[in-house]
Amino acid sequence: MRAESGADWKGDSHPRQEGPVDLRLAGPALAAWATAALVLDVPAAWSLGAAGVCLVVGVALLRVGSARYQAPVAAVLLCVAASAVSAGLHGADVRRGPVPEVARRFGTAAVEVELTGDPWLSKPRVRGDRAAPVGVLARGEVRRVGEEGVGGGARTRSPVLLVVDADVPAPGVRGGGPGARAGWLRLLPSTRLRLTGRLAPPTTTGDRTAAVLRVRSWPPPEIASAPSTPQRLAGRLRAGLRQATEELHPDARALLPGLVVGDTSRITPDLDDAFKATDLAHTLAVSGSNLTILLALLIGPPGMAGLAERRGVAPVLGLSLRTTALLAGALTLAFVIVCRPDPSVLRAAACGAVALLALATGRRRSLVPALATAVLLLVLYDPWLSRSYGFVLSVLATGALLLLAPRWSEALLRRGVPARLAEGLAAAAAAQAACAPVVAVLSARVSLVAVPCNLLVELAVAPATVLGFAALAAAPVSMPSAKALAWCAGWPAGWIATVARTGAAQPGAGVDWPGSRPGALLLATVTVALVLLGRRLIRHPWWCGALALLLLLVVVRPAPLTRAVTGWPPAGWRFAMCDVGQGDATVLSAGPGTAVVVDAGPDPAPVDRCLRELGVTRIPLVVLTHFHADHVGGLSGVLRGRSVAAIETTGFAEPPDQADSVRREAATRHIPLTTAAAGEERRVGPLTWRVLWPPADAPPVPDGPNDASITLLVQTAGLRLLLLGDLEPPAQRELLRTPEAAGLARVDVLKVAHHGSAYQDPDLLHLTAPRLALISCGTGNPYGHPAPSTVAALRSTGATVLRTDRDGALALTGRGGPHGGMKVMRD
Repeated sequence: MRAESGADWKGDSHPRQEGPVDLRLAGPALAAWATAALVLDVPAAWSLGAAGVCLVVGVALLRVGSARYQAPVAAVLLCVAASAVSAGLHGADVRRGPVPEVARRFGTAAVEVELTGDPWLSKPRVRGDRAAPVGVLARGEVRRVGEEGVGGGARTRSPVLLVVDADVPAPGVRGGGPGARAGWLRLLPSTRLRLTGRLAPPTTTGDRTAAVLRVRSWPPPEIASAPSTPQRLAGRLRAGLRQATEELHPDARALLPGLVVGDTSRITPDLDDAFKATDLAHTLAVSGSNLTILLALLIGPPGMAGLAERRGVAPVLGLSLRTTALLAGALTLAFVIVCRPDPSVLRAAACGAVALLALATGRRRSLVPALATAVLLLVLYDPWLSRSYGFVLSVLATGALLLLAPRWSEALLRRGVPARLAEGLAAAAAAQAACAPVVAVLSARVSLVAVPCNLLVELAVAPATVLGFAALAAAPVSMPSAKALAWCAGWPAGWIATVARTGAAQPGAGVDWPGSRPGALLLATVTVALVLLGRRLIRHPWWCGALALLLLLVVVRPAPLTRAVTGWPPAGWRFAMCDVGQGDATVLSAGPGTAVVVDAGPDPAPVDRCLRELGVTRIPLVVLTHFHADHVGGLSGVLRGRSVAAIETTGFAEPPDQADSVRREAATRHIPLTTAAAGEERRVGPLTWRVLWPPADAPPVPDGPNDASITLLVQTAGLRLLLLGDLEPPAQRELLRTPEAAGLARVDVLKVAHHGSAYQDPDLLHLTAPRLALISCGTGNPYGHPAPSTVAALRSTGATVLRTDRDGALALTGRGGPHGGMKVMRD
């Protein structure tokens, strides 16, 4: 008999007990998943016919013969039949009824709609020089629809996406604007609304949306019935958590409600980008880990739930196993209600239950069947999950933690890695390896800092979650206690945000990757190859250390090393034009790590990346030539992680929404705003400049913001650069009449106005006669920038013309004067 004290023996309930993986339910679950994904778009009659065939064959296999393969094949066929029936009926529900019919005609209807989720703000988008107004989006189900009014309308149950523009008043709120948006965002799921809107077919195919409902402002929307009691209770709890976190640091204030209950309403675009760049976005959404942490606190360590020595809160309170199980079930139900019973939360609860099974039993052999059962039941309950990327990521991450992480952790332990570090590193690496191909499809990018960032935040997630839920529960009883708990939770939450921002700020935080299925397949192949290579390399610590150092250098990209390898940025650069797409962002060097930035482009990410590559950390002045979105939309990217002393703008505050956005951004970061005027002269280090336009004494009343653009004549190292903003011919001709026009002859560099559009004054081009003309424009832009006529006119003056859509980012080096040499480098 085997000695119980043998070093290789482990009890059946030991958390590291390994055995053959039970895959009997994996086949039926995957077959049901694939069937649902394929059948949702198939006519119901076809899906029911296919289900009937599979059912007959499956039953026949069970009744006839006893071969080993018959039972597994029959199980697959029966699950396929059930999935085909469920998916066929769900798909038919979306396509039938009066709502899709009205949507095909782009008709207007009076409807009664029930909200099925929390409303959220649309992402700000820049279209040309304008920013699309931020509206409110919400998921709902149309319950009644009619042309003449709701009272006589037809009953239905069609899922729709509500689109609420900024000018649409919220129920009970007069007028549009920010007040209306706030009113819409306060609406709770299960609220029923009466409203009128235009129905249109969904913009994307294959999702659970019968139509897009664009809400009209007249007649004003009104509430038909209040939300349900559980949703009102959940709403009060969520509002209490927001109030309790009101005084925290902005990052912690934004992150904690998202980490606890999935409330991401305070997450800023730059923080969201940081979490996506580091593959930490799962912490901003409700996931099974939230529930697992709470249940682990209740039940105790893995494998001890059924033992006399069990730990956790339950035995401290003297609760029996049966009572503990009931309490765990009640906690799970409360979790689903507070976090909203939408598909993502149900998915999280199911995956959390699988992790709970691991905690309670410690038997890994039973976990794969449990995961397969959860997948099968969820797909049968809601076939639309089969097409959800979030569902795919949840299943892949859970499967990796169950199958890969234990083996990788054991391998690290055998080589002397401390137990906690081995488990954390194995879990982060396994989840990243499994999920990276899917994430690449969504973001067209592969994060190189995901594993260390997930490892660094792992220890902070549990205390932030537990303390956050404690603040949530305490808020209705004692707000001071809730604020104290939220303050404690703010420390780990702030650490998580700091890790995300620091990781995303690294120059080599990620690499671009094809965002397609072939790209995902290629990444999966590369991942498998790296895993196989890693099994060999782990036996050679020196090689592992060398490769880790190489990866660190790739991520950090020290400026001297990067310059030696890529040549970018060039040493001693004086002026750089960032490639920000259809917009403007130029950088004037004022010393090591210091630069004056003129315009910010349409999007924060490209200008932030450009400044990081240039090594800019201090900005004495940001000049925003005018308030069009393609020049100011990326301002938050310029300010991200940098010391900025002041922002200078034009005095013509149009468009007003973009001007207000700049003011809010400056006020939030306590950066002073100034107004530029002709005649102003400044100097920073070797950099000097003079404002040529707009006039100080007689502010222009232009046709638009372009003619109010700040125009700068810059001198650095003997080079003369003219930055025209977006000036159009009327203002260009006025500029030629000013006393400053005499200093414009024969400049070294011209930043061509308005992205090289056809609207240029030929006299100004001939006067300036630049040696180098630079044009910032986007690839394939719909405006035809730069115009061929403008490029030809510039070349006729002897200028070399370069453009960011073809040449990428550009940097100027050298000195001016008769003995200087000017050189342009391309990224």
